[in-house]
Amino acid sequence: MRIVMKFGGTLIDSEDKIKNAIQIIKNHKKKFFNNELVIIVSAVNPVTDILLDACNAIKKKDKVYVKKAVNDINSIHTSLLDKIISKTDLKKQARKTIKCLIKELEMIMEGAVFLGEVTPKLQDYIASFGERLSIVLITFALRDIGIKSEYLTGKEVGILTDSNFSEARPLMDTTKLRVLHKIEPLFKEKIVPIVAGFIASDQNGNTTTLGRGGSDYSATIIAASINAIEVWLWNEFDGMMTADPRIVGKPKVLAELSFSEAVEMSMFGLKYMHPRALEPVIDSRTAVIIKNAYNQKNKGTKIIQNPSRESEKTVKSITSIRNTALIDVSGWGMIGAPGTAAKIFDSLAKNKVNIMMISQSPSESSISMVVRQNDLDKAITTLELNFLGRLIKQINVNDNVSVIAVVGSGMRGIKGVAAKIFTSIAKKNINVIMITQGSSELNLAFIVNDENCEAAVRILHEDFGLAK
Repeated sequence: MRIVMKFGGTLIDSEDKIKNAIQIIKNHKKKFFNNELVIIVSAVNPVTDILLDACNAIKKKDKVYVKKAVNDINSIHTSLLDKIISKTDLKKQARKTIKCLIKELEMIMEGAVFLGEVTPKLQDYIASFGERLSIVLITFALRDIGIKSEYLTGKEVGILTDSNFSEARPLMDTTKLRVLHKIEPLFKEKIVPIVAGFIASDQNGNTTTLGRGGSDYSATIIAASINAIEVWLWNEFDGMMTADPRIVGKPKVLAELSFSEAVEMSMFGLKYMHPRALEPVIDSRTAVIIKNAYNQKNKGTKIIQNPSRESEKTVKSITSIRNTALIDVSGWGMIGAPGTAAKIFDSLAKNKVNIMMISQSPSESSISMVVRQNDLDKAITTLELNFLGRLIKQINVNDNVSVIAVVGSGMRGIKGVAAKIFTSIAKKNINVIMITQGSSELNLAFIVNDENCEAAVRILHEDFGLAK
């Protein structure tokens, strides 16, 4: 069986955590997988944040912060390798490799500070150093216990993407050929490939990144390329749950989910996985399993094409997104004017504003949009500069709302689900500001004032019996 395992940055940010990850790899390689195991590794927490903060400091020509960032990253990795590698020769090799990478990072940053500019291409290259350093730690830690392993960047393993820096998308047909060609010989040599998550390269050889949390995406890209039977995403929680445990005291772990349900849930509440992570395997027989690295007896959540009937409930999860804002634009000039919505959304997209939910009145005189609070200023400025006083007569903003989503494939074709949802909400005297539901009936989402978010999630979780 071919298995891909991914370890996030919070699972490798201390000596004990790395040793736990190494033990997991050792146990499963020996017991189950006949050496055909690929490991995907994220950057050590919080290295990616340090690198991105350094990019902002470069733009301000802040040499002091940039120098401190390089020193901090060097200290994090050299301290860890001293603790996790016992053999002197391996420790020496690891130190030399880390030193070379740190020197390269330092030179790039010094040059960028001189110019005071960070292009999207350069930012991706700088951000890639987190994973490039972490794979060295895991590879040498495995070699230290006698497991043959080789570290590879996303570029080296063969992941090819477009040139949309920071949010690159894989070119899967070419990627599959290249990744299989690279990994097959390593399997024959009984070598465990340790692959840097999050990073890849475009057709010109430039380093690209797959977006924050992109190591999940790397894992499924590689799984699809080598026809892996399963992808294991190791985390610090037992699996995907019926609600956010920070809101509901004792939510249940969901044993099985369909791909479509998991995609909906990954967009809300806890960040279970990268929102595009399931794309590469959605049409395959590959299962994605979310497991707890510190509670391995728990089977976690298995995401598959066709879950068993036993796992089908009308509603499976109540999820939420906070720190969001509602923008309502209106004007008589919008009525019957073809392309109005397209113009508004295109203008917002060009200014990097992501629209999370949309609703339009049948009269076509108003459009409501939900955005994240950190995008609100950009969104309002864009709308005012381009449309206010012409196409749009008025802009109304509610800057403190939450999105509540009720998710479950069992909702399809079942009468009375929406009625039950809003009856429950009414019992708590909560006002619903906006509602959306796709024709798939997989997800019914609505907007409430943020102060009512937790009460809404709790009453729905209780009334749909999800704690049972």
